[in-house]
Amino acid sequence: MARYRVEIKIKVPILVEKDEPGYISRCPPLDICSQGKTKKQAKENLTEAMQLFIESCFERGTLDSVLKDCGLVPSISPTPLR
Repeated sequence: MARYRVEIKIKVPILVEKDEPGYISRCPPLDICSQGKTKKQAKENLTEAMQLFIESCFERGTLDSVLKDCGLVPSISPTPLR
């Protein structure tokens, strides 16, 4: 059975705000939040949460409809297979 690699790139705004004792990070279009002790950690945790969310949607076959519901429009740019 052939195996394929799927790469999805999504550009969305994120917000990071100071909130004692650390930082809160948010991605409003996807309605995903995370936190961390430092600004960098909050961003990294949010990135991981968004990756898990996207993977879960992809595996369930709902990614297209979820992204549309969030107001995101696909932009396809073909990349050669390696």
